[in-house]
Amino acid sequence: MDQSRTATKKTRIQAQNKELILAAALEVFSAFGFRGATVDQIAAKCGLSKPNLLYYFRRKEDIYVAVLEHTLHDWLEPLRSLDPGGNPLDEITRYIRAKIRLSQDNPEASRLFANEILHGATAIAPYLKGPLKQLVDEKATLIQRWITEGQLRAIDPYHLIFAIWATTQHYADFDAQLRALTGNPADLMEKAEKAVISLLVDGLRPR
Repeated sequence: MDQSRTATKKTRIQAQNKELILAAALEVFSAFGFRGATVDQIAAKCGLSKPNLLYYFRRKEDIYVAVLEHTLHDWLEPLRSLDPGGNPLDEITRYIRAKIRLSQDNPEASRLFANEILHGATAIAPYLKGPLKQLVDEKATLIQRWITEGQLRAIDPYHLIFAIWATTQHYADFDAQLRALTGNPADLMEKAEKAVISLLVDGLRPR
């Protein structure tokens, strides 16, 4: 048998198993928290034996950190995609839309991350101080360039990013409250998207 083909197949299966473990772990950690979750629960949820799961991750802590970093990577993709050559208002509008949709599609991930931050972010402090800070610094510099060029109203770039995060993730972290207060209309997220864009983007137009 072709050894390279066997190795490729093995690598593909390993990647698929890791994705299964992370998806299952997200559900379990979101439901029970880090302390209440167990490796046995995660293994049962993803359909792997406990020894097989521990082949990929040695400890529950390693799974937890991997879930959080995987979540952050997905959430940050729209921020990474801000195009320096694009129209600033269009780029920020697109970013807000993407964040609203991520909140709608992945509320468990948002709540798990928020809970980690509220407890001091000890598990992912290196990620926050490393890759996340580097990305935010880069995009804050881009936003400041747009401001200097007169394409956006003057505002602190970091706090603009924080405001977008806070506003859009509210729709995931407080989903039950929002639906109770609004009567849970079918177009709730569509209205949310329009309101947040109007609030944030219109306020960025140069005067």
